[in-house]
Amino acid sequence: MLQGRNIIVTGGNGLLGREICNDIRMKGGVALNFDIDHSEVTETNFIADITHPDSISDALNQAEQKFGAIHGLVNNAYPRTDDWGTTFEELTYESLRTNVDWQLNSYLNMCKLIIPFLRKINGGSVVNMTSIYGVVGNDFSIYEGTDLEPPMAYSAIKGGLINATRYFASKYGKEAIRFNCVSPGGIFDHQSKLFVDNYETKVPMKRMGRADDIAPAVSFLLSNQAKYITGHNLIVDGGWTSI
Repeated sequence: MLQGRNIIVTGGNGLLGREICNDIRMKGGVALNFDIDHSEVTETNFIADITHPDSISDALNQAEQKFGAIHGLVNNAYPRTDDWGTTFEELTYESLRTNVDWQLNSYLNMCKLIIPFLRKINGGSVVNMTSIYGVVGNDFSIYEGTDLEPPMAYSAIKGGLINATRYFASKYGKEAIRFNCVSPGGIFDHQSKLFVDNYETKVPMKRMGRADDIAPAVSFLLSNQAKYITGHNLIVDGGWTSI
């Protein structure tokens, strides 16, 4: 499915990133893990900070030198400030500006920087990791009684990224460079039992998502099986947005 393809995955050490890398490898591709830190040194691990353009440019050039060609990108890294999750009324302007810059502008810059590499192979695929909360409003009832606060900036960032992806798809389709999104629903990450119960009561499939529910959708959009799909937002949410 992905044989002979070298795919960059930003934030490949995270919960979703690890599973995306594993799925790419399982399907014959080479996952090039761009992350700010690595516990081990391998030829497919690259030190890269998506919030610093020079760091990304250096890592892209190193990856091309080692592997000869870049065939795709998964924009998956999730940088955020220490006050991420502050209530909207208490959110500082500086925090809002920083998170939009780190999470939205850095993704857009990654899309810009990858284009020359994909032009060299006359095509390629970019998958931007977005969210159901870039599509629908938050259901605040599932957070009641918990210490979780859904960040306002997250919804704005993910919604903006979804429409920016449509822009890229429209602009670069003639060059056979495809841009799509994958929007996961809630992913289990050892949240409190109350939150998990609240979520699972509402979602039609009656369970939270897992990273291995999301990764195959990403691999599909990277592959030739999706060769006529661009500008699409593939929602993988157990039916959350259907109700």
